[in-house]
Amino acid sequence: MNARIHPQLTLDTYLAWENDQLEKHEFYRGEIFAMVGARRIHSCVVGNVARELGNLLKGTPCRVFHAGMKLQIGDDTVLYPDVFVTCDRADLAADTLCRAPTAVVEVLSPSTQSYDRSKKFSLYRRIDALKEYVLVDPDTRRVEAFRRNANNDWVLHDMSESDTLELACLALRVPMLEVFAGVEPPADPAAEPPPQA
Repeated sequence: MNARIHPQLTLDTYLAWENDQLEKHEFYRGEIFAMVGARRIHSCVVGNVARELGNLLKGTPCRVFHAGMKLQIGDDTVLYPDVFVTCDRADLAADTLCRAPTAVVEVLSPSTQSYDRSKKFSLYRRIDALKEYVLVDPDTRRVEAFRRNANNDWVLHDMSESDTLELACLALRVPMLEVFAGVEPPADPAAEPPPQA
């Protein structure tokens, strides 16, 4: 989350206000927080993950959402996950607001990493339907999943050395090459040797 920009609001007031905004704002306990614009590699990885998961989910009762879809947590929180998958019928019929994701993927950036790993994760853990929370760091290529077990504990599964990102709760596997496709900046033409005659 970024800086607070409004005084205390109710959830209904926030939702009515947010639907008229050009930029996105998250909501937490009556406060509104403007979201920071994303870097190129962040947007690239979000798009890659959403596309690959969407392809894998074709023909299933689940759908992937990213970027502009809001996720409500209880009566006091609305977040914009980078990517999430829901199989909930009410979510699949919703216009702008989901409540029961099965899996959430957040792509880290230097400015949001500590928030995504701590406060945001604690908020997501309040969702009964959530089974998996995945953190993807495009700078270090680290990929970590927190999976809820039968005892309702969250267990870390580090996939950083694996060749696939796995959403175990949905039995989906995405090659890491696809997750990070296009992340490297284009080559500098000036740095390339001239063509041979």
